[in-house]
Amino acid sequence: MQIMKAYSKYIYGIVLPVLILAVWQWIGVMQLLPPQMLPTPLAIAGTFVDLSINGILLDNLSISVYRAAIGFAIGGGLGLLTGMLVGFYRKTEYTLDPTLQMIRTVPHLAIMPLFILWFGFGEFSKVLLIAKGAFFPLYLNTFLGIRAVDSKLFEVSRVLEFSKFNQVTKVILPAAMPNILLGVRLSLGMAWLSLIVAELMGANAGVGYMISDARQFAQTDVVFVGIVIFAVVGKLTDSLVRKLEDRLLRWRDNYNGSEIG
Repeated sequence: MQIMKAYSKYIYGIVLPVLILAVWQWIGVMQLLPPQMLPTPLAIAGTFVDLSINGILLDNLSISVYRAAIGFAIGGGLGLLTGMLVGFYRKTEYTLDPTLQMIRTVPHLAIMPLFILWFGFGEFSKVLLIAKGAFFPLYLNTFLGIRAVDSKLFEVSRVLEFSKFNQVTKVILPAAMPNILLGVRLSLGMAWLSLIVAELMGANAGVGYMISDARQFAQTDVVFVGIVIFAVVGKLTDSLVRKLEDRLLRWRDNYNGSEIG
């Protein structure tokens, strides 16, 4: 019973996907839709195995992960740094935030052609687009996290005669950490979404390119393999950050929801 309770959240988590896959497979077996439009999960799994064996999937996935990691490191790092500067100093906020907010509203599909004109179809334009997507979630959440710190904590730090460095490292950043980690999660998600846009619009390798190439030849099963890869890798990165969040924020005493019934 205790084992079942420990793994109950994972059991609940797989119920809906298993149900969807079962209905999906049934639709294919009953031939309610043509295979070219909706291949069955078993057919997609077979294509996944074939692409894995011949190395096509691993080669394209490694390139996509590399692009996403570099873009996230650049965009997320700059977002964290800028968010801290804007959060700590009002003059920096007045100078940078209005311009950044305007840039944030520009869609990827609108700015990608400009990147291609400036930088061509090479890696730099793709990494730059991913960095743009990763920048803003971390920037906004870091900024808001710092500004949301309770002012009473500053009063306590003054009474304890904390230096400015200790105020930042022992008061402000720990209090803002929930927002910052939320920004990391959102930033990783945006980096992955930006990667899709970058690879679909112009690439000769990567999972997005694999999807685009399969679409041209009506290989729907390969398209689904690419979609599943994006979904699984995105979920894995998000779960890793959540584990990090649980470890770093163990001091919180938050409401975690209640059992149904």
